[in-house]
Amino acid sequence: MNDEYIEIELEEEPIELCKLLKVLDLVEGGGQAKNLISEGYVGVNHEICTIKRKKLYSGDVLEFDGEWFQLTLSEDATPAQRPVQNTQPEVTKTSTTEATPAKSKRKRTKKPKVDEKTGRRPISFG
Repeated sequence: MNDEYIEIELEEEPIELCKLLKVLDLVEGGGQAKNLISEGYVGVNHEICTIKRKKLYSGDVLEFDGEWFQLTLSEDATPAQRPVQNTQPEVTKTSTTEATPAKSKRKRTKKPKVDEKTGRRPISFG
C-alpha cells in the first residue's frame, strides 16, 4: 500500500465521485467514470465504492488506478456538514396480528378468449 497521497484541493464540497474523476481527468467522460465505479475499480476511504454519485468531502481518500488522492478544502471555501450516518440497525415494530396482504386497486378484467381458428386473441381499438 502506498502511503503517499496526491493532495486535491476542493473549492466547494461535497463533490460527486463520478464528477471528481472527470475533473481530475482520470477518465475520458462521465459514462466511463460511472462504468468504472459500478464495476468496482474505485476506492473511497480504503473501501471499494460502487455508488456512482457518492458525495465526497474534505478528508476523504480516493483510490484509483494505483494512486491515492487526499481531498482537502481550500482556505476560502466554507466546509459543508456531512450527513449523519445511522450506525445502529433500524428497529421495526411488529404487531401481534397477522398483516393481511394488500389488495390490488386495479380491476381485474377477463382476458379475451383465443380464437380457435387462428389461435390469436382479438385486438380492440376502441
